[in-house]
Amino acid sequence: MVKKGRIFAFFLIVAILAGLISTTVMGVAKEIKLGLDLQGGFEILYEVKPAHEGDVIDQEALRATVSALNQRVNVLGVSEPNIRIEGDNRIRVQLAGVADQATARELLATEASLTIRDVYDEVLVDGADLRQNGASSSFHPDTNDPIVTLTLDDARQMEQISRDMLSRPPAENLLVMWLDFEEGVDSYAEEALKEDPKYLSAATVREIIYSNTATISGNFTLEETQFLAEVLNAGALPVELEEMYSNSVGASLGEQAMQKTVYAGFIGVALIFAYMLFYYRFMGIIAVITLSTYIYLVLLVFNWMNAVLTLPGIAALILGVGMAVDANIITYERIKEEIRSGKSVMSAFKAGSRRSLSTILDANITTILAAAVLFSYGTSSVQGFAVMLIVSILTSFVTAVYGSRLLLGLWVNSRALNKKTRLFGVKEGEINEL
Repeated sequence: MVKKGRIFAFFLIVAILAGLISTTVMGVAKEIKLGLDLQGGFEILYEVKPAHEGDVIDQEALRATVSALNQRVNVLGVSEPNIRIEGDNRIRVQLAGVADQATARELLATEASLTIRDVYDEVLVDGADLRQNGASSSFHPDTNDPIVTLTLDDARQMEQISRDMLSRPPAENLLVMWLDFEEGVDSYAEEALKEDPKYLSAATVREIIYSNTATISGNFTLEETQFLAEVLNAGALPVELEEMYSNSVGASLGEQAMQKTVYAGFIGVALIFAYMLFYYRFMGIIAVITLSTYIYLVLLVFNWMNAVLTLPGIAALILGVGMAVDANIITYERIKEEIRSGKSVMSAFKAGSRRSLSTILDANITTILAAAVLFSYGTSSVQGFAVMLIVSILTSFVTAVYGSRLLLGLWVNSRALNKKTRLFGVKEGEINEL
């Protein structure tokens, strides 16, 4: 007797998936951030060298330089810049959607220029006066509020500055911290009126400081003090950025590349769907449903990760479709073999699903290991490919294994497919009699 409730559950699940995907897939796709090879822009790989004899390029100095570069990129209005450390002395800068690349290059390659000025824009301290890596983020011992500790090379300079500030009226008792102050263009008087001023901080001096160490306190969050300390250290350690490699992609070229890649992807996926429907019949329909769900889930997870989609990432997504199909094919072929051996449809489904699992696991685990190696040792494009591949494999395991078995199992357990071996791509003449 056919159990119609299971068939109804199948169509209900498919209807929910179809409604969810059709109403949200375009929004999810539009929210995914595109790499510079898809929307245009440029990337530069810099080698970081000390600007002065005796300076040391360590991880602390590299992190400080990255913070200073991020601060400069904000001036360009770039959304989601990608600036990261590679190796012991290299920094890769990726800026997508930048129109004026010449200005961006000049801005990035200039040494960090940190100054502390008064309200009249007179220089009190510059980066050369700060001790290397002398700024740090910590907490006030009494209030436990986030603060920044600042160390100068000369204690007398700190005493003189603090004494001078205390002698001024409260409105003038401010140490204004700037990064890349432009003479004749920037001024405290104008920036103080803005909601988001260009200067980094304006601290009040509360007492004469007799040591070379001072604390900057205020209504800071921990992240703000960490950023401020890193920028201070970048100003204390001017570095030379030597360009080792650059790659520029025009906006129109990036758009064309994306259109062609997506078009090729649609053709490839359509051919896979057609093959599965032709060769596996009813099981092919299940595969088309699970593969469509797989593509949607990959895009959804990638968007949740706030990751950047690149051309290699799209290639990894399409490769993931092949991996998901492979898992389906392994399972379906095992089921067909069990049917040919003379087992019933229900017995063949259970045995084929169970015996195919170890093979699928082995294939997925080895591919994940290879992708992990690519991510660990590869450059940005290779890492993007690896991340998308790992996400694709994990998602395909859920959809192609569990999703496919759930949907096919509803039909098999409903008994509607009993003795209908042709729906599984097996002719009656191929079945061995027990």
